[in-house]
Amino acid sequence: MSSLNQSAFLAINHLSGRNGVLDFLGVFFAEWLPYALVIGFLILIASEHGWRKKIFWFAEGALAVILSRGLVAEIIGVLYHEERPFSFYQLTPLITETGWSFPSGHAAWFFAMAMTVWYLNKKWGGWFFLLAAVNAIARIYVGVHWPLDVVAGAVIGVVCAIVVHAILAANREALYASGVHGSSPTIQP
Repeated sequence: MSSLNQSAFLAINHLSGRNGVLDFLGVFFAEWLPYALVIGFLILIASEHGWRKKIFWFAEGALAVILSRGLVAEIIGVLYHEERPFSFYQLTPLITETGWSFPSGHAAWFFAMAMTVWYLNKKWGGWFFLLAAVNAIARIYVGVHWPLDVVAGAVIGVVCAIVVHAILAANREALYASGVHGSSPTIQP
């Protein structure tokens, strides 16, 4: 393990356990912010015009998350075993976490979602990226991830969302070109 990774972890995690308010915020952002991000994503999708567009963007986000968190991050986690920092330093983390540390599944999930939201709405996407970064830093703060875990997870999430977006590009263009965003589907023979 690199000394830079360890030094960055210690610089962030060193603040935990010293201030009840900071610890509360760290736990909140590490454990509960993800629920708010998912709800925000669903609200954004629901606010889109036309049922096809809603389904399309929901599917794009779901595919990006499944690819990044459910497939790529899981495969890497099976092949590469990195001890969690609280175990490495024999610390008591602020939240409970099991399994290997690398890569961060949370970062893969929420950066994939942020990239998908960015494609749909740049303003919301900027907020999603900021909040995904806050979640990633909080997971270091509470002692369950190394900085490189969350960086790797973020890269996986963004790359997977870009790939899914590119694969679905032709279908998206056809959907928008049809001009039928909210009408009932027609049955083709």
